[in-house]
Amino acid sequence: MLFIAIARDGTDELAPSRRAAVRAKHLEGIAPLVEAGTVQLGGAFLNDAGEMTGSMMLIEAPTLESVRSMLERDVYTTGGVWQSLEITPFRIAVQAKDANHA
Repeated sequence: MLFIAIARDGTDELAPSRRAAVRAKHLEGIAPLVEAGTVQLGGAFLNDAGEMTGSMMLIEAPTLESVRSMLERDVYTTGGVWQSLEITPFRIAVQAKDANHA
């Protein structure tokens, strides 16, 4: 089953530095999930200044609880970057042939 996860960073003045401090560990930790096809798409929300303010991921997993557990172990959660987490089941209705926009 597919899920969309939306994680919002804190809005305090130290939020960007918390994200920067653990970003490399986050990317390292999520890499095996991308390779396995669990995390199918992910990226950061940006504010008007181009600063990262949160994350969105398309995740394939058996249950919502398994997605929540995975994200609660992520260094962005344990490091205080993500302050809220919304997970909802998702069904793709349309998709571009070449959906790679990276």
